[in-house]
Amino acid sequence: MKKLGIFLIFLVCFLAVPNAFAQSDKQKELEAKRQAILAEIKQINSLLFKTKKEEKSILSQVEDINQRIAATENLIQITNQQANLLTRNINSNIERITALRKELEMMKADYAEMVRKSYKSKSQQSRIMFLLSSENFLQAYKRVQYMKQYAAFRKKQGESIRVKTEELQKLNADLMTQKKDKQKLISENEVAKRQLTQERKAQQELVATLKKDESKYTAQIRQKQKEADKIDKEIDALIQAAIAEANRRAEAAKSKSTSKPTTSGGFALTAEDKALAASFSKNKGKLPWPVEKGMVVKSFGTHRHPQFPNVTTTSSGVEIATEDNSPVRAIFEGQVMSIQVIKGANKLVFIQHGEYISVYSNLATVSVKKGDKISTKQNIGTVAKSPTDGRTLLKFYIYKNQTKINPADWIYRM
Repeated sequence: MKKLGIFLIFLVCFLAVPNAFAQSDKQKELEAKRQAILAEIKQINSLLFKTKKEEKSILSQVEDINQRIAATENLIQITNQQANLLTRNINSNIERITALRKELEMMKADYAEMVRKSYKSKSQQSRIMFLLSSENFLQAYKRVQYMKQYAAFRKKQGESIRVKTEELQKLNADLMTQKKDKQKLISENEVAKRQLTQERKAQQELVATLKKDESKYTAQIRQKQKEADKIDKEIDALIQAAIAEANRRAEAAKSKSTSKPTTSGGFALTAEDKALAASFSKNKGKLPWPVEKGMVVKSFGTHRHPQFPNVTTTSSGVEIATEDNSPVRAIFEGQVMSIQVIKGANKLVFIQHGEYISVYSNLATVSVKKGDKISTKQNIGTVAKSPTDGRTLLKFYIYKNQTKINPADWIYRM
């Protein structure tokens, strides 16, 4: 019965080990997410809240505070998950500690009984008599082997007790650490919740100001969208013209080359262009950011305004908030197709990567010229800063021939 009890305790401990490893991996995953969110909040504070509130429009203030609220809510959610997982780990450790203590008690009791029996037959004379009382040589040999095995088993039992004792001590230490970690997470979460309450209060005050003159602000949003649409149409027209010009050059070069370029409603591609486009395509989701430090404040596609549900906005690319005078870098090797100046978008650089085009808008300075061969991450200029609200925003687009595609699908962790 006692052996059965030890076996069951051992089984509980054995089955708990894989679960402990799984929980440890999950905790590491959650901690990595939490650190990423903390870095995001730090970046939001650095990039969006670097200027005084009076320098921004109310609409910009609401957009920025929405970003920080969303990040803080994510932080609280992840921290809660970590605390809950630690609670499960703590409970699991308590169960394992209880089981180990029972196992150790049984092992020590068995060991004490073994030592007591061994003590009774400890004298050299009793051992010799035990051997001499053998009926034959074979029995004497077996008794010698038995004494050796008994001594080895005692040693093994003693070692097992030592190992289990150390394991118990480690579990107790882990338990104390986990409790401290949990308390730290709870404290940090309380701070985040207080911060969130303040942010929501500030948001409500700003939204109330917007609602007082809803028609004025919705008109501003629609006007801004109208200006963005105009810029998008100019970019589309420039790309269409560039493709037509490239195809005319390719047509003129046909008679001089045995390698004929191919086209299917887009760029006429040489073998070299096709290889470059294929390389670009293979790096989907792994391309570097066009700025070293930045965050997306407006994503690709059509969105309903959070404060004015009857207003929708559309973005053909992404808007990235970055640091003042931030260098802009090419996301992939290619060739400068065009450099333009558009009202409302400052300077723009178009880089061709086979049948793909990356467009960098709202540049203050440009350090490349048309026809330049560009390498990945090469600096091509700097981002302009808005004189009205102090924001430093890069508008970034990716096209496949004349079709706009979502940059977030192509840039690493955008």
